[in-house]
Amino acid sequence: MCLETGDSGRDATPLYKDPDLLAHVYAGPYPIADPGLTWVAYDDQGLLGYIVATADTAAFEQWQEEAWWPGLRTRYLRRSAADPGDGTEDWRCIAHIHEPPRTPAGLLEAHPAHLHIDILPRGQGSGLGRRLITTLTDALRARGVPGLHLGVGSGNPRAFAFYLAMGFHEERRAPWGSTMTMDLRA
Repeated sequence: MCLETGDSGRDATPLYKDPDLLAHVYAGPYPIADPGLTWVAYDDQGLLGYIVATADTAAFEQWQEEAWWPGLRTRYLRRSAADPGDGTEDWRCIAHIHEPPRTPAGLLEAHPAHLHIDILPRGQGSGLGRRLITTLTDALRARGVPGLHLGVGSGNPRAFAFYLAMGFHEERRAPWGSTMTMDLRA
């Protein structure tokens, strides 16, 4: 599913030789590191969507460095983190595995939690995204987490509008897209 929505909500299958790479970075570690913050939705056709999150991004990034990235760094060698010039994007995920970006401390002070959500096209616009985010924010509030953040790519204006409607605010804009935040104390 991560691959089927990995191109700003569109199918990224043509962009990746290794279909597991996106999930290794953006989905797989969350249920292991913070298992109480993962929900999966199904319909009669099978998997429909999911939301994964962590309540403490700083601790999650440290856990990844100690427990998640080492095995992937062995599997995906650093020399593969260069653009082969063939239009594929595997190299970007491999570069991320070897040099994961750190979330700025200033963002984490008020918004320590973060999420990733993916919903297949047949489930988009059905209210599933709203239900998943509401379930997550309720769980984070129950833990006393003050705020939540996420990144949305500039190529996904529909998702950007959805997050605004859910109560997120654009915190920062960059060439890749926007960092959005939600205050959970209200």
